[in-house]
Amino acid sequence: MNSNFLVKGQPTSVKYCKKCAYSNQKVVPSRILSDDPEHTNRIFLRFDNDGICSACKNVDKKEDQVEDNIDWDKRQFELKNLLEKYRSRNGSYDCIVPGSGGKDSVFQAHILKTKYKMNPLTVTFAPVRYTDVGMKNFHNWSEIGNVNNLLFSPSGNVYGKLVRLAFEKMLHPFQPFIFGQRHYASHLALKFKIPLIFLGEPFSEYGSEDEDEDLSYFMPHKYYTKKDNQKIMLSGLEIEELKKKYGISESHLEYFLPLNEKLVRKNDIQVIFFGFFEKMNPQENFYKAAEVSDFGISPERTEGTYSKYNSLDDKVDGFHYWTSFIKYGIGRTTEEASNECRHGYITRDEAINLVKKYDGEFPKKYFADFLNLTKLKEEEFYDVVDNFRPSHLWEKAGNDFKYASNWKLKNPIFK
Repeated sequence: MNSNFLVKGQPTSVKYCKKCAYSNQKVVPSRILSDDPEHTNRIFLRFDNDGICSACKNVDKKEDQVEDNIDWDKRQFELKNLLEKYRSRNGSYDCIVPGSGGKDSVFQAHILKTKYKMNPLTVTFAPVRYTDVGMKNFHNWSEIGNVNNLLFSPSGNVYGKLVRLAFEKMLHPFQPFIFGQRHYASHLALKFKIPLIFLGEPFSEYGSEDEDEDLSYFMPHKYYTKKDNQKIMLSGLEIEELKKKYGISESHLEYFLPLNEKLVRKNDIQVIFFGFFEKMNPQENFYKAAEVSDFGISPERTEGTYSKYNSLDDKVDGFHYWTSFIKYGIGRTTEEASNECRHGYITRDEAINLVKKYDGEFPKKYFADFLNLTKLKEEEFYDVVDNFRPSHLWEKAGNDFKYASNWKLKNPIFK
C-alpha cells in the first residue's frame, strides 16, 4: 500500500520547469531553515509565472544571459581584498578547503594557490565506503596536485550504525557523511587557528532565494554551529539517545557535530562560497582537475545517470540520489541533466530523454556493500523505502517486493 509520507511544505501537484528538468519537488538549500533541528521543514523550488525555475534564472545571471548579470571582475577584486586580511606572511596555512579530491575541491584549492597565492590546507571527512576510483583520486590530490591533506576516518562500526539509522528514520543514508563533511573543517579551523574555510557554489546555484543571497558570499554561523542548549539531531535522533541507546561515545560523534556558535565567533571562523567569486561549472572543473591532479573518471557509466565524473568517491553515494528519487521523484540524472541544461551543454529535450533513460536506476553495483554496512536484509531495505513513497508521486505497478517492478511515477516529465 502506498505511503502517506510527505515532507512539510512539499507540493502535492507536480510541475516541471520549462527550461530544465527540475520539478517543484526539488528541495533547495536554505539558510532560513537552518535552525530546524529535526529537518522536518523544507523549502521547495519556486517557479515564476513564465514557468522557469529560480535555479535556471540564477544561473542565467552567472552565465551572462540576462541584463542583471554578474560582474565577475568586480567579485574577484572583492575576493582579493578579502584574502589580504587572511593571507599568511610566513608560509603557514591561511585557509581550509574541505574535499575528497573530487573535481570541485581540486579546482578550488588549485585556484587559491596559483591565482590568489594562498596556502590552503585541504581536509577530508572520509566517505562512508571509498570506491576504488575515489581512493585513487584522493591520493592523487596530494601526490600530484601538490597540496597537504588531513583525513579523518570515523569508526566503521559507528559509521554503519549512523547510516542505518539515517536510512530507517529519514530515508537519508548520506546524512551522517554530510554532517561530517560540513563540520569537520570548522573543528580543524579552531584547532589550527585557520579562520577561513572555502566551500563551492552558493546556494543560489540550486534555486535558493534566501534574503540577500545574491549579495552574500559567506555562510552565516547559525548554519554550521550550535547555540547553547540547542537540540542537535543526527541520523534522525537526538545525540543523547545515540549515546545511551546505541552506545556511541562522545569522541566518536565529535567531528559529525557542529561547534558552539560563541566559540566560532570568538575565533572569527568564516565559511566562504568560492563560487560566489569564481565562475564554477561541473565540466570546466573536471577539465582543470584532470590537468592538475590526473583526476580519473569511472571506467563505466555511473548508475542512475549518464556521466562518469560526478560524485565518484563513495559506494553509498548512489543510494543518496536514489532515496531522493523515492521521496521527491528527482534522481541523479535529473540533477545532472538539469545542471548541464542550465549551463547550455545540452537542450531541455536532451535532458528529458536522459531522465527517461536513466533516472531512478537502482544502484545495484554496491547494493551488497550497503546491506553489509547497515546489517539490513533485502526485504527490510525495500520495506523501509516503501514507507517513504509519497502517494502523490507513486503508484503500484506490480506485486514483487523489489522496487523495479513494483512502483512507477504518476507524473514523470516524459509522460
